Amino acid sequence: MTTFQSNPGGGGPSSSGGQSQGNQGQDGFGQRVDQIGSDAQQLWDDARGAVTDLQDTLDLKGRVQRNPYLMMAAAVGVGYVLGGGLFTRTTGRLLRLGMRLAALPMVKDELIGMAEMALKGVEVGAGRMGGMSGTGNAGGPDRPQGS
Repeated sequence: MTTFQSNPGGGGPSSSGGQSQGNQGQDGFGQRVDQIGSDAQQLWDDARGAVTDLQDTLDLKGRVQRNPYLMMAAAVGVGYVLGGGLFTRTTGRLLRLGMRLAALPMVKDELIGMAEMALKGVEVGAGRMGGMSGTGNAGGPDRPQGS
């Protein structure tokens, strides 16, 4: 970094009383510029170190090599959110569709469970009806006849 140095009074016309006060102001200004430059350099070095640490932590290159499609989808999602698409009608529609698709397996399981219970009820009812007519049990437990 370049430093601004004033001419130290070497006996010439600048060594008079009025001029030395101006040189002191220039010395203070030069030191201040040097301090700002070194602070900016320190800030730059700290920022570079933080970015390097973040890159090492996230390992983006490795993730892209292992899962390129997933990282592409993540990039599209981040771009969509940063582009202001989060609070739009399209997002609302997508969320509603997602909720319906997420609920579909639960509804399917409930319907299958209800159908299985209905079939068991039909089997039990048929077993009782068969026992009353004396034609045998339709899949029911063996009971002695004529007791």
